[in-house]
Amino acid sequence: MLNDDDFALFREATQGTKKIEQNTFVPKTLPRQKVSDFREQQEQKDTEFFFSDEYEPLLKEENEKVKYLREGVDPYILKQLRRGDFQPELFLDLHGLTKEKAKRELAALILACERQKVYCASIMTGFGTRALKDQIPRWLVQHPKILALHQAPRQWGGDAAILILVEQQETLEQLFKR
Repeated sequence: MLNDDDFALFREATQGTKKIEQNTFVPKTLPRQKVSDFREQQEQKDTEFFFSDEYEPLLKEENEKVKYLREGVDPYILKQLRRGDFQPELFLDLHGLTKEKAKRELAALILACERQKVYCASIMTGFGTRALKDQIPRWLVQHPKILALHQAPRQWGGDAAILILVEQQETLEQLFKR
């Protein structure tokens, strides 16, 4: 608590001063963006691959399992996928997702495969209304990194799942020498 002597000392020290007019502009600063928010936005941008709903590829013939092989890829790879020679390292379960959410998740899976150097992944579609089960292969064949896809063998989900092979930086010869 200040006493009268302290007030007198203050008045003496400030005698002859005048009030300063505030005439400078201080811009408002925008709040800084959190690193996690930035990372989330960047990942969102990275996973945006626009799959067309209109594209109709020839994926299977009557009573056959879904399969696709990119042009120029050894057909033996498709047989290996069918037999289960490739073991999926990443799994994506799309049960209960909308088409838009499923598109984003597919693009994110392919990006994750690239970043983590994963060649084979499994996408569990389930059966349900078959809306996603029928549409997902149509989307996958549009992506330039998909080498092949096949209905999964029984040990990896059977008719309710699809195995995909994702192209990596290494050449195909290196991939299949293991």
